[in-house]
Amino acid sequence: MTCYQSGDFSKYFKENMTDLGLPVPNTLFDTYNATISTATTIVGTLATLGKSATIGELIGATVGLEKLAVAASIGAVAYTGAVIGSAAVATGRSLGCGSTISDFFVSNPKLKFAGAELLFAYHPEIVQQHLPNRATFAVKAKRTPGVFEYATC
Repeated sequence: MTCYQSGDFSKYFKENMTDLGLPVPNTLFDTYNATISTATTIVGTLATLGKSATIGELIGATVGLEKLAVAASIGAVAYTGAVIGSAAVATGRSLGCGSTISDFFVSNPKLKFAGAELLFAYHPEIVQQHLPNRATFAVKAKRTPGVFEYATC
């Protein structure tokens, strides 16, 4: 019995991001490897730009993230946390064959950033589908990026 069907990761990743009210540009997150590569680039650039950066500023500081323009006004810390959390959810539901979210973080140390633990503690809706405030996450990330100031880079 296999636990992975082609396309499952992308389907679950997009489902989680959409539930959070966040845009998901194609090709940057279509596969597990593409998602990890994109997330690693975002985390590295975020560390350089600082916690108050927007996705638009990340795009300006990198090559290859132009497709994130649909999320340009969203706070980079919030979007980064949502990408990493959605990748963890999708991994557990498809590639991980029952792996836990903590297994995902152990196997992807480059995706850690200062304050990530607090981000997921304060915003469990990123990784828990049953929480009612999932749909408002994007609104918070766009309107009040200072809410995520505890996540430092």
